[in-house]
Parts: sequence; C-alpha cells; structure tokens
Amino acid sequence: MAIYLSEEDVAALVTMDDALAVVERAHRAHALGKAVDLPRQRTRLPGVQLHILQGGLPGEGVLGCKVYTSTRAGARFLLHLYSTDDGRLLTVIAADRLGRLRTGAAAGIAAKYLAREDAAILALIGAGRQAEAQLDALTTVRCIKEVRLYCRDADQRRARAADFRRLSGASVRPMDSAQAAVEGANIVVTITTSSSPVLLGEWLTPGMHISAAGSNALARRELDETAVRRADLIVVDSRDVALREAGDLWPAIEKGHLPERQLVELGELVAGLRPGRTQEDQITLFESQGMAVQDLALAALVYRRACDAGRGVPLPF
Repeated sequence: MAIYLSEEDVAALVTMDDALAVVERAHRAHALGKAVDLPRQRTRLPGVQLHILQGGLPGEGVLGCKVYTSTRAGARFLLHLYSTDDGRLLTVIAADRLGRLRTGAAAGIAAKYLAREDAAILALIGAGRQAEAQLDALTTVRCIKEVRLYCRDADQRRARAADFRRLSGASVRPMDSAQAAVEGANIVVTITTSSSPVLLGEWLTPGMHISAAGSNALARRELDETAVRRADLIVVDSRDVALREAGDLWPAIEKGHLPERQLVELGELVAGLRPGRTQEDQITLFESQGMAVQDLALAALVYRRACDAGRGVPLPF
C-alpha cells in the first residue's frame, strides 16, 4: 500500500550527507544516459502557477514527478514516486524540505569539483530557508571558517546571521552590502528571487567559485552579464534545463558570447567525462535550476528508510 510522508518524516529520515551522496549518484547516472529528466513544465493562471518536474531513475527502480504551486501565499510541494517494476504508486511525499536539501546538495557537489580545496570564506547573498541548505552543504564539502551574509533587510540579516551561526557552528557576519560580502570570499552563493543582478562581475577575483541558485526562470537574474563572461568554466545541472530557465545565462547566449557547447553539465564532472577546476586562479560558475532526478533520488532514499522504520500514513489507493 502506498504511504504518505510528511515534512517531519523527511526531516527525521535523511540528512545533508545523504542528499549529497544520492544527488551525486543521480547526476552520474544522468551523464551516462542511465536516467531520464524532463525540463520543468509550467501552467500559468492569474495569481497562481503550477510547476511539474518529472523523470526516472531505473537504477533506483523509481520514476515520478514533483508537482508544486506558487502564489503570493507561498509554494506547496508534493512528490509522487512510482515503481518501475509494475508502475504502482509507492509514496506521496511533502517535498518542501526535500527540495531544499537537493538544491543545497547540488551546490555542494558543484563546489566539491569547482571550488578551491583551501576555500574557507563563503559569501551568502540571500537569507531564506533555501540559504540554510546551501550553507549546510557547503560547510560539509569545504572547511568554511567564515560566512559573510547579506540580504536587503538589515534586521533580517542580523537575525539570520545568529540562526546560521547556531546551525553551522561557523563564524557568520552580517554585511552591509553584497559587495562587502563578496570581497575576499572564496565561494559566493546567490540564493534570491531577484529579477535584477545582485552580483556584479567587477567584484569577482581570480580563484572564486560562484554558485547561482535562485534564477530558475528567464525573468530572474542574479548575475550581471560581466560576471557570466568573466567565468572561465560554466557548469549547469542540465543543458536542456539551463537553456529554458537560466535567466543569468540567457543574455550572453542570445548575444553569441556564450555558445551552448561551452556549458558543462554537473554530471559530466561527476562521471569524469569533463574536467572541473584545473587551475587555482580560474573563476568557476555553477548555475543551478533544479532537476527531477535530484528530487527522485532523495525521495527513493526517504521511502526506503520510511519502510524500514515503519513510518508513513497508509493511503487508501
């Protein structure tokens, strides 16, 4: 019988270490042609949007979709996981936390292959719940000693700096500007919903790694065109998805400054098909839009652990 798993179940059953492991495995499968991932589909109505990500991981024995709605009141996420053996529904999972974990994990995996080994200072632009997962992942893959936090609301950045300090154990300092946060940093993360750039190319210095995780629509931009053009290596989770959704990259692509063939997929790094950072002074950029296989890989682990632990509410179908 299929089961329903709540946000509390997800929190109890998997950690960021788990997410890093299974998401990396999913990207390897995708690069090797052993996974199916379809770009996000959207239905737009006045005041509400419906978003669907779908795909399959034969190696995990699952296929499925994540469906969510977004309105001014927020977003609501549900993931449906099915068996590849007989097509039966295995579980429906409340997928807000799961989505944050897989998004953070993708950034962590990218930093593992692209950030300098000695990277110790993290600039975090954005202070929402997604930023927590970014911080969790990056402090897992690199020895981060200092975090510089910026968001537009001064009270929020002070409060969130204290929260992040407790969560990560790292030194977290609220900064008065994005530029002040970025100067001297080794890794820069943007995790906002901004429609105009929050990170300028003139602030970048050799050796930096940038992870842009908020621009998952052509109308959103976190990086200016100079930042994109200064990157020596640009990695995306999926070319197909990036060409549909990467608002940061599209101006450079449209003007012919960024050929599509120049985009490297994260799975290609994981599978050893393409090199990651090869020089200490390279500026590297990871553009994260999100993929169904990331969600499905983590959902499969949540489901297996829930079955072992006897968790979940039986569904009447």
